Amino acid sequence: MIKILIIEDEIPARKKLIRFLEELDTTKEVVAEIDTVQKAIDFLANTKVDLIISDIELLDGNAFEIYKEVAVACPIIFTTAYDRFLMDAFETNGIEYLLKPFSRERFQKAWNKFLQLRNIDSENDNLLLNLTKLIESNFSEKSYKKRFTINYRQGIYFLETENIAFFQADEGVIFAFDTSGKKHILTESTLTKIEEQLNPAEFFRINRSELVAKKQIEKIERFAKNTLAVKMRGYGVSLKTSQSTTASFREWVEK
Repeated sequence: MIKILIIEDEIPARKKLIRFLEELDTTKEVVAEIDTVQKAIDFLANTKVDLIISDIELLDGNAFEIYKEVAVACPIIFTTAYDRFLMDAFETNGIEYLLKPFSRERFQKAWNKFLQLRNIDSENDNLLLNLTKLIESNFSEKSYKKRFTINYRQGIYFLETENIAFFQADEGVIFAFDTSGKKHILTESTLTKIEEQLNPAEFFRINRSELVAKKQIEKIERFAKNTLAVKMRGYGVSLKTSQSTTASFREWVEK
């Protein structure tokens, strides 16, 4: 019997996971459905499971806070709408990173990977070593966008990603602000599409409308409760983190 813990604060997402699990042939049991960081910490402090399926952004914080508080030996399948947490996920026991909305086929691949790890010979039970090999095989060839195409009256020009300080969404239009202080209109329709093309170790989405480059951050100050003011090099106005991203941003910026 495979014991599974689901950590997810969105009811439709939980129902979808339950439906996908019910369609599997393997004997399994969902032992708990949890929607907050604190409940997960309390549960895992006293209960062992074989697999965790976990969202990252929860009602009361970031799921990575759970694994700082309790030692978890089992694999974790992460589910999230953002890919900026990719590296953090695999610094824990993450074996898969499912970007929402994911299909039944994509979930089945994640499940198959879990079964593969579960069946590893007991004499070779160094889970982290095997996870690392699987992760490297899946992500070693991932590449990120090096330049953006900018349209203007006379034609097009190119803006190198390394020269971008931050991106901003404003009334449906996406702008890139470069290191010299210039503002460029991009052809991409959403900030999420841009975020998916960038290296999560170098860029971070601090709120719904702004995405910053780590190497262009000049100073960070406290702005309000659970909110930070981020001063970008060459720009007078500071950008603000949202309450939901502040904790993960502080961890990201210090790496």
